[in-house]
Amino acid sequence: MKTAAGAQQLAKFHTPEVVFGPGALAELGHCALRAGARRPFLVTDPGIIESGWVAEATRHLQEVGLQPAPWSAITPNPKDHEITAAYEQYQATGSDVVIAVGGGSCIDAAKGVAILAGNGGAILDYAGVDRVVRPIPPLVVAPSTSGTGADVSQFAIVTDTARHTKITIISRTLVPDISIVDPRLLITMPDELNAATGLDALTHAIESFVSRAHNRLTDHHALRAAHLITNNLRQTMARPRLAEPRIAMAHGALEAGMAFTNAILGITHAMSHQVGGLLDAPHGVLNGVLLPHCIRFNAATDPTPYVPLAAAVGIDTSGRPASDVAEELAERVRRLADDVGVPSGLAALGVTAADIPIMARTTLDDACLATNPRDADAVDIEALFRRAL
Repeated sequence: MKTAAGAQQLAKFHTPEVVFGPGALAELGHCALRAGARRPFLVTDPGIIESGWVAEATRHLQEVGLQPAPWSAITPNPKDHEITAAYEQYQATGSDVVIAVGGGSCIDAAKGVAILAGNGGAILDYAGVDRVVRPIPPLVVAPSTSGTGADVSQFAIVTDTARHTKITIISRTLVPDISIVDPRLLITMPDELNAATGLDALTHAIESFVSRAHNRLTDHHALRAAHLITNNLRQTMARPRLAEPRIAMAHGALEAGMAFTNAILGITHAMSHQVGGLLDAPHGVLNGVLLPHCIRFNAATDPTPYVPLAAAVGIDTSGRPASDVAEELAERVRRLADDVGVPSGLAALGVTAADIPIMARTTLDDACLATNPRDADAVDIEALFRRAL
């Protein structure tokens, strides 16, 4: 007989096939063939082309007899019209499997192309949960940053250029078929992108651990990710070509992604999506600014979930009130953000007090808010934005 307690022990856990390690990009051709590729569509961006990774990826595809159709007209925080244009090229080239080599923006754009290929319509039609109802083409991705989690997640984030906000698309169909995690690709990240994506990954770890949808499988990965990221992000900034910290960050970002795609996220992401949509600001930087304030907001009603997280990042939690531990965790996150060059407030990124009411209202529509451990209304969210200003 199933009891209520027994039902609470049920856990879902969905991940791609993962190929991990230095040199993993060499497997791209074989992975594409296994996914059924005959005419792969390769989504990337100008920076990844300049770094040389697209040339290497193309060579590996050609080695197995595949000639990819490239598309690189993607900008950070991918825009709805960019995805439409990419899809039109996908159709025009008779492509099948969708490949992404790049950061979260490239991977989200690739997911957008796949959504339209399988379901039609306009990309903004799919905002929300489980609105992608038909199968999509296979997805093979190779992330070039250590933090967005797009390479393993059921999320796609798209900028609605008319409303100046971001939409969140959540569907199990969006979990890539294969994720190729090659830490070598991380060495060409600019410092500001390294900092931003690292803080994004840390936010994934912390928000997924306290999420209403967490479970014992996601908890393990969230705690491990928090440990790896807080112990290695600074080193990757100081010594960008040192192998072990890069491998650890790739590992931490992967585990954080595996946690949040199954546990979902919370108020930090719900808020940062709105600022990013309004100002086209770097997502991970926004998370770094907002996360300490959101930890305090959630901990005000129940600080206990933050105790294991604090222990994971090296804070002594023995015999201490949970509220004190949660506060120290918030302070530790802020110090890390300081150390990697993230501004202390949203005002430095262009946010004004006049922006807050509209951002608070659009935050209420973000799917990530549903799994935050504490309920929040527009008044709460406005107050949080003001504290973070």
